[in-house]
Amino acid sequence: MSIYPKSLEKLIDQLSRLPGIGQKSATRVALFILRSNKELAETLAGSLIDVKEKIKFCPVCFNLTDDEICAICRNDNRADGTICVVEGSGDQLALEESGIFKGRYHVLQGALSPLDGIGPEDLRIAELIKRLDNEKIIELIIATNPTTEGEATASFLFKVLAEKHPDLKISRIALGIPMGGDLKYMDRMTIEHAMKSRVLITK
Repeated sequence: MSIYPKSLEKLIDQLSRLPGIGQKSATRVALFILRSNKELAETLAGSLIDVKEKIKFCPVCFNLTDDEICAICRNDNRADGTICVVEGSGDQLALEESGIFKGRYHVLQGALSPLDGIGPEDLRIAELIKRLDNEKIIELIIATNPTTEGEATASFLFKVLAEKHPDLKISRIALGIPMGGDLKYMDRMTIEHAMKSRVLITK
């Protein structure tokens, strides 16, 4: 028998289904909502419905948007001839928050994973090739994650795009030891990438 009323128990159960939120965290959030004014609950409920009803994929880059075309693709100042390819919208957001990259993006919506049945046709690779045919792209930056799937995706993209667009500059983001990292705690793949991505020290 639950110690909470059914409606509160239902809210806790729904919150605990979210990633990174266990039963205790869900209970704390539910109790916070319960103690807060009704306006918070109504605003939260409205935001959840808006996200499900209004958010869609940009038809150009396949990032999340609530407009016909996302703000980055609409911004002519971002059309500098570079496209950064990422696996998901979270990766795009991380790069955008850094403020370093000023070009445009292409979100693959995943990475190649034969064991999970995810092949090239399941990603937005065909749409990327179409963009390269239609847009004046000078450089393609591959920013897939440093995982087995991310590496396989990067290798596949390089092979396919280099054949179709031999004049296109294709680069891969540097991978290796993070700032503040300690070599003795790094895995073999990280050290291997660090060695391969080493740069010459200039005077």
